[in-house]
Amino acid sequence: MTGKFTRLRRRTDGRARAAEAPVWRRLPALPKLLIVTQFAFNVGFFAVLPFLAEHLGTAIGMAGWLVGFVLGLRTFSQQGLFVVGGWLVDRHGVRPLVLTGCVLRIAGFGWLGYADTTAAVIGAVLLIGFAAALFSPAVESEAARQAVRWEEAGHGPRTRVLALFSAAGQAGAFIGPLLGGLLLLADFRTACLCGAGVFVLVLAGHARLMPRHTPGREAAGGTGPAADGGQDGADGGAVRVLLRDRRFLALACAYGSYLLAYNQLYLALPDEVERATGSQAALAWLFALSSLLVVCAQLPVSRRVGERLDLRRSMAAGLLLVAAGFAVVAVARPAGWTGPAALLPAAVFVVLLTVGQMLIVPAARAWVPDFAGPARLGLYTGWLSSVSGLLVLVGSSATGALLHAGLPPAVPWLVLAALPVLAVPLLPRRRPAAS
Repeated sequence: MTGKFTRLRRRTDGRARAAEAPVWRRLPALPKLLIVTQFAFNVGFFAVLPFLAEHLGTAIGMAGWLVGFVLGLRTFSQQGLFVVGGWLVDRHGVRPLVLTGCVLRIAGFGWLGYADTTAAVIGAVLLIGFAAALFSPAVESEAARQAVRWEEAGHGPRTRVLALFSAAGQAGAFIGPLLGGLLLLADFRTACLCGAGVFVLVLAGHARLMPRHTPGREAAGGTGPAADGGQDGADGGAVRVLLRDRRFLALACAYGSYLLAYNQLYLALPDEVERATGSQAALAWLFALSSLLVVCAQLPVSRRVGERLDLRRSMAAGLLLVAAGFAVVAVARPAGWTGPAALLPAAVFVVLLTVGQMLIVPAARAWVPDFAGPARLGLYTGWLSSVSGLLVLVGSSATGALLHAGLPPAVPWLVLAALPVLAVPLLPRRRPAAS
């Protein structure tokens, strides 16, 4: 009897030690491939795009408004068309969308490197954006699907896998600009061609390693797994079901409020850094701070939060932290501090915004499968990004006007702080039946 008890205890202890092992070591091959893909995507993307505005203004000679228009077109062709990419993922599967998107991204970067007219530049950036609208919903929705399978197998919360996915993307966003800065010592064309080279490697890797039938996929209306290229997974009926799902639409709006807040890293934060120091030189350090926080802290934060908070509470806490970041700057602005010390409120804002991001993004991605079910995950993932992108497009225009409306200095930041707080009641209070 004692021997049986000892063997049982050893098996139990072995399972406990396995559960505490690093997530990466315990993941199957497909989730690992998706995580590495997200890292590589961002390395290739951020090696080129952060330097596009300067290239268009200096080398091409575009006017400032036209540069902004081109950058806006790229964002729209990506975020605005995510729902199309998601629909195609449900219809045709992950593998063909990733491969097609990589081919288009390679062509777009190559075209951009040699584009020397406005029409050629517009064509190239539209192709670059549409490529992401194909492969990003495929990779993100499949990462969420595999995270759910991981959780159902008893390995731990799905948010841990999605946190690793987010951290890998942020690591790529950190390394990409460093690589691009080195490549620009040659010229912008070299940066574009090397960015295309990264996607050539991703294309080759997926052509060899991505399974033709992805485990866990179902066709819409089916009762079991279906081949990736099989039955239509997102017909008009699926879209109607989505549009009647008020709780999911509310979740998308709440997530959009976070993205609008995060977008202030590129709108309100540069304005504050310029006011405080007279230049934007410190902006790069604040961006680096944000990226390093996610790379270093995303996994431990997600592990501890996953043990204490459900998905709704995690998103709510993240939104309140984001609001607190704006409030810190709002409180400090009336003092009118300048100089290096005046960057402290901006740094606190970046830290709180980034910690809020670490709570919100994995939770939102983990929540989508509960609404979509396995057959419509691409459509729902794409819709989440498209709705959020539309809210950011409209909200950013309003924010720009607010920041330069001559109001008391604290008012714009207080308004921005109120938006995430108002989004908290939109979060659904119970998980849908699909869970």
